[in-house]
Amino acid sequence: MIVNSLKKLNDLRESGRILKNIVSKLKSKTEIGISAYELDLLALKLTKKAGVRPAFLGYNNFPNALCVCLNNEVAHGIPKKNKIIKNGDIVSLDYGIIYNGVYTDHAISFTIGNLVPDSEKLVEITYKAMQEGINVVKAGIKTGDIGFAIESFVKKQSNYGIVKHLVGHGLGDKVHEDPRIPNFGEKGAGNVLRKGEVIAIEPMISLGSGDIKLHSDKHTYITKDGSLSAHFEHTVLVTKNGFEIIT
Repeated sequence: MIVNSLKKLNDLRESGRILKNIVSKLKSKTEIGISAYELDLLALKLTKKAGVRPAFLGYNNFPNALCVCLNNEVAHGIPKKNKIIKNGDIVSLDYGIIYNGVYTDHAISFTIGNLVPDSEKLVEITYKAMQEGINVVKAGIKTGDIGFAIESFVKKQSNYGIVKHLVGHGLGDKVHEDPRIPNFGEKGAGNVLRKGEVIAIEPMISLGSGDIKLHSDKHTYITKDGSLSAHFEHTVLVTKNGFEIIT
């Protein structure tokens, strides 16, 4: 989507504000013993209360509104009743909403309970990787510049793999639009970003190779080697000289 009017800009900002608040409330309710299914029900309740609609429900036949991933689950995790949050888990929540026809998308990862150094470090590295990608955004750069920034940062660390099969994307009029925003790449490669363009930057990083496979549920992606994974995502508006984080 290209933001080309004040109304569309205001709708985008309001969509991002509402989504950020919903995800923040979901995180605050995530505790040992709660099921992913309960979090999905809460997401729907908060969404209805805010007067918006869930973006993921029914998208590509996804059966729920909220994506909940634990530990070696990378993305699109189904919030099942028997998926219970346990002490030491890495939890990733990925949610999207529609406000006045404008889509926004946001994901966070965090640990639950006792401190697990490897897990905490993975979450920290993944968040910083997202920030590195966002920091290079401005009108005129190319999508490869974002991927290069993320990949360069992760390569400076040790024992971390970038999930390359899944990428960021454009959004706004739909939940997924062009261009693709890979979390790896070369400077000067890919599509040119335009002023007013809305994109989602979302690195997924693992404590292994970064290779993934599709779970038998046909929705959830998991790491091939069983390693832990984390995921962060912001909806970002491209401006003339930089960016605005919408979520």
